[in-house]
Amino acid sequence: MKKYKKTALIFGATGQDGSFMAKLLLKKGYIVHGLVRKSATGNLRNISKIILNNKLFNVHHGDLLDFVSITNIVLKLKPDEIYNFADQDHVRWSFELPSYSFAVTGGSVVNILEIIKKHSHKSKFFQPLSSNMFGNSVNSKQNENEPLTPRSIYALGKVTAYHACKLYRDVFGLKIYGAIFYNHESEIRPEEYVTRKITKAVAKIFYGKQKILKLGDVNAKIDWGYAKDYVEFAHKIMQQKKPDFFIIASGKKHSVLEFVKKCFDYVALDYKKYIKIEKKLFRPSKTVSLVGNTNKAKKILKYRIKTNLDKLISIMMENDLKLEKNKH
Repeated sequence: MKKYKKTALIFGATGQDGSFMAKLLLKKGYIVHGLVRKSATGNLRNISKIILNNKLFNVHHGDLLDFVSITNIVLKLKPDEIYNFADQDHVRWSFELPSYSFAVTGGSVVNILEIIKKHSHKSKFFQPLSSNMFGNSVNSKQNENEPLTPRSIYALGKVTAYHACKLYRDVFGLKIYGAIFYNHESEIRPEEYVTRKITKAVAKIFYGKQKILKLGDVNAKIDWGYAKDYVEFAHKIMQQKKPDFFIIASGKKHSVLEFVKKCFDYVALDYKKYIKIEKKLFRPSKTVSLVGNTNKAKKILKYRIKTNLDKLISIMMENDLKLEKNKH
């Protein structure tokens, strides 16, 4: 008898977390379906190799804001697992595009859950959430019972998604799982995010292609981890018998300045000669320094930090030094 292959549907398959998840699931023998927005079709670099080389990976076109396209794909596939890594996850952009940001990050989750309820009740659903939901926390570390105090439209969207997930799980019995992710970076992070902006700039400065790195609030302290590790735990969360939510974080905080210094140290340059602080790059609303308490994940998932900040920086720096070296 042929062994049954699990099927998974990933929304946001071209992004950092979605593409890492696609590769992980393919390694585990899943048949993987990735939803790609029309506006992202020119940006398939994170999944281009698996599109070409893996017959178990399938691309579908649709949009979280298009109810019909999501209904059609869920109805057609009725997948074992659905991962929603599609959102507008840039905090600064969420201030500039509030309605759009909220619709994608919050409202679309209600639509997806309604579709699962009607057409694919047995599918497991994974919703990533954000530490930004705790934006005004008074605690030095936050656990799963932390009060929700959003300070941006993006965070408000995530709070809405969180409440929607709990409602559809508790009222309609859907198998809904999730993780409250703290900042997680990687070598495929877009450069609008400060970590990748820094590693790319340092590589360019090292090769004499850039002179100055402009930054905002370098004193901001952040709990950083490696996206690839966090995605592995997202999959582990989905394999639990009881649907639940877990904080996934490093449990340590480092300032942006510390990150900058470590990157310049990596190429033996003095950061003080190359950075310039610009007030216009500061966020409109300041979030307190957030650090995750991962005791629940440690207890139930045997969670541990695989990639510390120094290792993360070496992965990102090696990637960007190689990219700059290979450019003519």
